[in-house]
Amino acid sequence: MLIPALDLINGEVVRLLKGDFNQQTTYHSDPVAVAQSYRDAGAEYIHLVDLDGARDPAKRQLALLQRITAETGLPVQTGGGIRTRDDVQQLLNAGIQRVVIGSLAVTEPELVMSWFQEFGPEAIVLALDVNIDEHGQRWLATHGWQSHSEVTLEQCLERFVAIGCRHVLCTDISRDGTLAGSHVALYDDLKQRFPEVVWQASGGVASLDDLVQLKAANCDSVILGKALLTGQFSLEEALACWQNA
Repeated sequence: MLIPALDLINGEVVRLLKGDFNQQTTYHSDPVAVAQSYRDAGAEYIHLVDLDGARDPAKRQLALLQRITAETGLPVQTGGGIRTRDDVQQLLNAGIQRVVIGSLAVTEPELVMSWFQEFGPEAIVLALDVNIDEHGQRWLATHGWQSHSEVTLEQCLERFVAIGCRHVLCTDISRDGTLAGSHVALYDDLKQRFPEVVWQASGGVASLDDLVQLKAANCDSVILGKALLTGQFSLEEALACWQNA
């Protein structure tokens, strides 16, 4: 499926370039209306990134997340600053379908694995953000991409797949917010190596041809962010392309 994404700061729809808060563009002041427009265009799921919550969990935009969930009637996955079990529980109680967990899966894997055991694999999406070096090694970044770990994507994922992890959102950081095209070869390889995972491709999608290529690579889902906000194509066009690819 295609999943439109909204990045949220202070109740507005924004985009950051490669996760840099100093390179922020504001697109809309009413994220509920934007989410509703995506629903009306045929979206079956919404991806929300709470950037205020990512910087400070005490500033999580919980009321806004609840409004978008309630007023669109769509299942929502959201993340940003998930630090504790109570954070996960709070979002699930608020009607969020899946909680997106990134940094902690790298820095505290045992803790996150316990949440998989408690809440089940359908309640959690792992967000694994990669920097790919000149040797092709896929190193995971953490803390809003401001820190780099000594853990590869494959090392992390093998542990979680072993306990039933099903949903993984993978972003090539070098592509995010650039409209430079999706890293199709990355998702092609990952789907072959981990066929049991429902992969969500994220970062760089700029054209309908990117969607054709990702579908051909057997990628399960694609996150659409900046391309929709900047009018590279409409969600209706994207959905028709995906269905016919």
